[in-house]
Amino acid sequence: MPPQRFAVASEVPGLAARRIAADILDGVLHRHRTLDDQLEGAGAHPGLKALSDRDRALMRRLVATILRRLGTLGHLLSRLLDRGVPTDAPRAQSALLIGAAQILWMDVPDHAAVDLSVRLVQSDRRAARYAGLVNAVLRRCAREGTAIVEDVKSQALDLPPWLFARWTAHYGESTARAMAAALSHEPSLDLTLKSDASQWATRLHGEVLPTGTVRTLLHGSVTMLPGFSEGQWWVQDAAAALPARLFGDIGGKKIADLCAAPGGKTAQLAYAGARVTAVDRSPARMTRLRDNLARLSLEAETVVADAVEWQAPAESFDGILVDAPCTSTGTIRRHPDVAWLRQETDIAPLSALQKRLLQKAVALLRPGGTLVYCTCSLEPEEGEAAISALLAAGTGLRRAPVATAEVAGLAEIVTPDGDLRTLPCHLPHTDPRLAGLDGFYAARLVKA
Repeated sequence: MPPQRFAVASEVPGLAARRIAADILDGVLHRHRTLDDQLEGAGAHPGLKALSDRDRALMRRLVATILRRLGTLGHLLSRLLDRGVPTDAPRAQSALLIGAAQILWMDVPDHAAVDLSVRLVQSDRRAARYAGLVNAVLRRCAREGTAIVEDVKSQALDLPPWLFARWTAHYGESTARAMAAALSHEPSLDLTLKSDASQWATRLHGEVLPTGTVRTLLHGSVTMLPGFSEGQWWVQDAAAALPARLFGDIGGKKIADLCAAPGGKTAQLAYAGARVTAVDRSPARMTRLRDNLARLSLEAETVVADAVEWQAPAESFDGILVDAPCTSTGTIRRHPDVAWLRQETDIAPLSALQKRLLQKAVALLRPGGTLVYCTCSLEPEEGEAAISALLAAGTGLRRAPVATAEVAGLAEIVTPDGDLRTLPCHLPHTDPRLAGLDGFYAARLVKA
């Protein structure tokens, strides 16, 4: 028999990771499935279990890099392809994206990136006839790609036009461009510590942010990091850790955390000594919340229910935290699929839900109690406008402005009205991987 030209596909190192990356990309771009759904839980890709930790990390980084740079990659391929990306073979498109992302932004030799993308196409019946095309385009990418990318790096191509237009209108063009640039970098790992942040920063090769969060560039499974199994910390973006702190001293107080899963804010409230009732409509997400609390040796009452329909006694809580469902556009740095899954038409129905949640929170809050409302959205309808409408509705609430001293002196994240508004370009650093915050809005209100 003649010798095989290529090794059997399953024997080629790294090919399985790239095949799964292609499947997941197809899930996001063509079937509108979130990354979380495809990476975790019952809907996770079945091939993930067979990947080594190293290949799993490679696959995740590959998918995230492509989604983070999708607009630039689309422009690049349009320049390198005379007739555009083949539309009759999705695997050919995925192979081109995977190969180009490795050549331009990942520590993968060009020849390996090209070879594995060609193998990826050859293993797909519909795409196999494009193997020569993929080979030629990626070799040309290795020669010309960097210059093409450099020419368009100021054009904010990696955000959908509707989203960039909204940010420009609300925050100004220079800030919108700074936000877009911040989203192009792979984010760090942020941890909320129970205590001894400086000591844990040393152990985790990180640094303590002004707000007390420990930020590290360590990658891999968080379950293997020091302090995880002992319950010394939990993963939580530095911006996401701010809203729960706005309650002040809550020792012994009854606090309801609405839409609580996966539980980072619930853990903060419980660790601060509150008697917490965590409410979430998703049984699976509530299971994850309970698991997190158990690992952290913290306690909270948990309720699986739609917070709007939840039957709890009126005016029975000293504080309510509403972490409302939203478009999540502030989390694109950590969840780059959000940019391509969300549409502008999603804002109105979510704003209506946020209004109902706020009305429910007001009913549950006792006189003199504190309501903290937050969303991980950069859209004003889901933040500033929602609170303005609530205050104008005669609900007996007044704003309790946040003082700069409450947020470690970070004056840029406090609005003129005294609310919090963090942006992806906030918290600059000489190393861009250690810079940035998720985009969050939070307001603190007190019931008369």
